[in-house]
Amino acid sequence: MGSENIGTSHAVEADVVVCGGGVAGTMAAVAAARQGASVVLVERYGFLGGNATAGAVAQFNSWQTGNGRTVVAGLADEVVRRLRAYGGAREHDRFMMSTGHHMDRVEYEPEVLKLVLDDMVAESGVRPLLHASLLDVQCEGRRVTGLRVLTKGGVLSLRLGVLVDASGDMDALKQAGARFLELGGGEALQPATMMFRFGPIDFERFGAISKAELAEMAARGYAQGGLARAALHSSRVPHSDDAWFNISRLAIDATDPMALGGAEIEGRRQAWKAAGFIAAHVPGCGNGRLRAFATQVGVRETRRVEGDHVLTAAELLQPVQFADAVAAGAYPIDIHPAKGGSLHYVPMGDDHAYQIPYRSLIPTTLDNALGVGRGISASHEALAAIRVMTISMAVGHAAGIAAAMAARSAGEGMGAQVRSVAVPALREALLRGGAVLA
Repeated sequence: MGSENIGTSHAVEADVVVCGGGVAGTMAAVAAARQGASVVLVERYGFLGGNATAGAVAQFNSWQTGNGRTVVAGLADEVVRRLRAYGGAREHDRFMMSTGHHMDRVEYEPEVLKLVLDDMVAESGVRPLLHASLLDVQCEGRRVTGLRVLTKGGVLSLRLGVLVDASGDMDALKQAGARFLELGGGEALQPATMMFRFGPIDFERFGAISKAELAEMAARGYAQGGLARAALHSSRVPHSDDAWFNISRLAIDATDPMALGGAEIEGRRQAWKAAGFIAAHVPGCGNGRLRAFATQVGVRETRRVEGDHVLTAAELLQPVQFADAVAAGAYPIDIHPAKGGSLHYVPMGDDHAYQIPYRSLIPTTLDNALGVGRGISASHEALAAIRVMTISMAVGHAAGIAAAMAARSAGEGMGAQVRSVAVPALREALLRGGAVLA
């Protein structure tokens, strides 16, 4: 398709339009562009990264199985290499979670990640459309034909071959008429979190606190109302004595605009109270204070699209081997309940990894669209494992290649068909790109 200047008043055409510039969407855009597709990446903020930057989650978890076998690499690994080149990531390490289970991670600086994603997008030829909010979606039958986005210059029309919805809330697929999965009996949306930066911390003293002592402090903080949940989980900021804390709890449906705004306000209140508790009661933190709030609350779950395959927890736990697997993971089933201070946690075995099939990216009602990130086709319990950013980057990598393949093979008058992508060729391209599929 064409390559009109985005500054013009005409419709902009692209082989692939990615809606949402979080890490899943950015990886999809970069992967598609590296396959030769023309790509426009639509993002509401003036920077990329989503929960990884605006949400300040500040660590990429679960690259490996318990015994150290790598299950996520590819573009996600490139992100970390580039972060390190900027001095923006700490070394890969293992730590103990608030549940008492071990987890591996890479702690990084969210501000530096913005630069890394800028570089990857620019070098691959993706056209970033920042400060742009989705207005509506045009469809003809089972095909998405275009989007309209609201920009500083007014409403801009985008014509596309393939849509990749990486908006988290699956806003574009919602407007395109996709079907979504319902919560089951007794299930509730996982709560959101307002990350906050706190420091300085004496990490030698803080790190010397035993697991039992830390758990007791967290339980006391929750009982006294200083903490919104019984946890003191943090990520150290590289080259600093600060940490980002992940300890608030906001039970909302983040697709409800009034509730989302209320959660941002309540999240900052919770963070302020938590920072006061930490300074008063946690060894090594007495000189610290709240330094910053995340730009937005970090949302774990909203809409889950109904895809050609609905991935289940049973399939993760078995694990089922899928012929169309396009990503792998080992993160546990980790459900933050909407109320209370506890956590439902189902660990994986030492060498346990699971797969994510391509069919879980394909909305049942559409022919030229894919969904990536935390809105892919999975049960509530399965999503609690596969929603994390490392796995989302791996799935985005796969979706980008698939979208480019679909756009390239569109027949005369047929248009792009995501179900016509040759899965063996897709998997081969992923392996050539360093991805791990099992």
